[in-house]
Amino acid sequence: MEPNEEAECREVYYSGRVQGVGFRYTARSIARQFAVTGYVKNLPDGGVEIVVEGRAEEVRAMLRAIQAEMGRYIRGVRETPSRATGVFSGFDVRF
Repeated sequence: MEPNEEAECREVYYSGRVQGVGFRYTARSIARQFAVTGYVKNLPDGGVEIVVEGRAEEVRAMLRAIQAEMGRYIRGVRETPSRATGVFSGFDVRF
């Protein structure tokens, strides 16, 4: 990341038929293609949460790739931007 380029964080909640279809592992695989960190996990309500940090361009590209690959399972997306925390060292599946 360029020194003057600030990282951002996006918390994204996906709803639909997003559990039991390999969503988390697909998201992790896609994330590894981009300069991002964070995690993906299933939620008790049947949704999936992704928290991703990185340069805005990388974050947007990663989320577009998830939409392109898993869009047939997604019925709703709620996205919340915030400042990056820098606490993540990679992109993981959480349980």
